[in-house]
Amino acid sequence: MAMLWKFMRVVKCSKTALSPKVKIRGIPAHSRHSSSKSVPSDFAANTPCSNTVELLGKAYPQDDYSNVTEKILSRVGKNLHNKKHHPLWLIKEQVKDHFYKQYVGRRGTPLFSVYDSLSPVVTVQQNFDSLLIPQNHASRRKEDNYYLNRDHMLRAHTSAHQWDLIHSGLDAFLAVGDVYRRDTIDNTHYPVFHQMEGVRLFSCHELFSNVKDGEGLQLFEQGHRTAYKQECHTMEAVRLVEFNLKQVLTKLMTHIFGDGLQVRWVDCYFPFTHPSFEMEINFQGEWMEVLGCGVMEQQLVNSAGAQDKIGWAFGLGLERLAMILYDIPDIRLFWSEDERFLKQFIVPHIWQKIKFQ
Repeated sequence: MAMLWKFMRVVKCSKTALSPKVKIRGIPAHSRHSSSKSVPSDFAANTPCSNTVELLGKAYPQDDYSNVTEKILSRVGKNLHNKKHHPLWLIKEQVKDHFYKQYVGRRGTPLFSVYDSLSPVVTVQQNFDSLLIPQNHASRRKEDNYYLNRDHMLRAHTSAHQWDLIHSGLDAFLAVGDVYRRDTIDNTHYPVFHQMEGVRLFSCHELFSNVKDGEGLQLFEQGHRTAYKQECHTMEAVRLVEFNLKQVLTKLMTHIFGDGLQVRWVDCYFPFTHPSFEMEINFQGEWMEVLGCGVMEQQLVNSAGAQDKIGWAFGLGLERLAMILYDIPDIRLFWSEDERFLKQFIVPHIWQKIKFQ
């Protein structure tokens, strides 16, 4: 696995100019990508000579790990997911609207809180260690990431905020932001893209309250790890968490793409969830991978201070969904400032049907 949520894995490619003849609806499920390898490009050049990197009002001393480029730095702070009427903003708002309306807390307020302005500069500890990524894991390579120095980097995934948000006491949240990978460019790959992370934790009461005769059921046990559960989880707890996760995500995708959507689940591996799954949808006759998810590793949850809870997590790519939903043929178009592109997404409400022309 190249980098955490495998659904956003990208490959190296040529710097081919944007062609108006290119036409795709998304990335078919059978087009699985291998891990990235560094190649020369404008976005993977040598770091300019300087003792520090200035970014978002802070100075970061450079060292032998520093490899962030001026062109990548120019993308930081653009926050396309927060730019009103941008297609990535529309996708984010649709997901938010669905979660706000579908999941309501005891006081009638949204159960899920949303964080879409978190700094893209994170520590290596946040990006890897907190997510149980082994020290020798290939996803840590300089060739795959943008490092400010040995201790700080541009986040490679929104999962980098999981631990901190759980540690702050949150049980249900969505985190949205720009993420950075050392990749060259083609119509489906770009070194800066946008992700949304979702996390939901359950107490014993919350998980079993609606189960008949569920008073004696428990979240945890001293058992053995299998393909279906972690050693510390009871099978009853895992089955309910997995059912809730798949139900939540099926409702979300059906709401976005329409009733009658075919969904299938593929078993897979992530370092921070077990069991883990990829979700695929059948859209206009093609099976497409749209997100990764799973039952959170209890070690991660425990270390963040939520030892009495069990939870799930998912991660999805905003570009992926927007390209499928709006039939956008090239990922580079999301960075366009051409009004002929942008004006197509100025609509009176976020759920209006749009087809890129």
